[in-house]
Amino acid sequence: MNEPRFIAGDWGTTHLRLFLCDADGTALDHRSGPGTVDSAGRFATVLASQTAAWETQHGRLPAVLCGMVGSSIGWVQAPYVPCPARPEQIAAACTAIDNGRVHIVPGLSCHNRFGAPDLLRGEETQLLGALSQLDPRQLVCLPGTHTKWVVVEEGQVRDFFTAPTGELFALLRDHSVLVRPPQGSDPATETQAFNKAVASVAAQPDAQILHRLFECRSRPLSADLPPTAAAAYLSGLLIASDVHGALRALSNTFAPSSVVLIGTPQLTKSYATACTTLGLHTTQIDGATAALAGLTEIHHRLS
Repeated sequence: MNEPRFIAGDWGTTHLRLFLCDADGTALDHRSGPGTVDSAGRFATVLASQTAAWETQHGRLPAVLCGMVGSSIGWVQAPYVPCPARPEQIAAACTAIDNGRVHIVPGLSCHNRFGAPDLLRGEETQLLGALSQLDPRQLVCLPGTHTKWVVVEEGQVRDFFTAPTGELFALLRDHSVLVRPPQGSDPATETQAFNKAVASVAAQPDAQILHRLFECRSRPLSADLPPTAAAAYLSGLLIASDVHGALRALSNTFAPSSVVLIGTPQLTKSYATACTTLGLHTTQIDGATAALAGLTEIHHRLS
């Protein structure tokens, strides 16, 4: 059996995922625990309880943590490294606690293409884990509650911007009259509705999303869309608009022919459908795998 060398952790708002890793970053065991919200004021205790069995068997091990654990609602507030940022800069800016045994990965900051300050935390680790799979100049999309569009050049994170696509979807689905809660769902019907929305955006890419959203109500009422598929149609409108808007924002300086999607398989699949329809080649990378690879990269640099 490979010898455990360090603990890797992705500590988000709602979940903690810990991995006991060998020197190459292979996960030998794993644990799940409470997120930062439920760990407030007791982060050291939570980490110790989750890793007690490992340390009883293998002794005290160094740990590298990423995610919201380094935010204002986390264990400590780790800094934001300004872009452009290279891997060695990110590793050097880790915040050491517990007498240097635990390191918390910093976030990234930039002034985005709209002239506004922008921030990310957690995605930097996924980007580090995926660097070896990227072209010298590569557009990367990390879909989620707050989708990140990132330009990577020659191994460094050049800049990025954020679209709150997932948050907007949840708000409109759960707190508006545009989409009524479905009484049942049919995956095939939902897929058709999503694809229909994506194709509609591709056919009229310059139409503002505000002028399209009411379709989520008018189409079911006009028998043009099953009521149970309205949420999927909304998702298609938002994701396709996000993709088109990102390409338009990049058009003055960068005309990518491909995009690397990093995230959960369900989300990257949806974004891949929209990207392909709008003319982009796609590569999908599992977000959890990328995060573990990124934590391993940082551990190696700290060691």
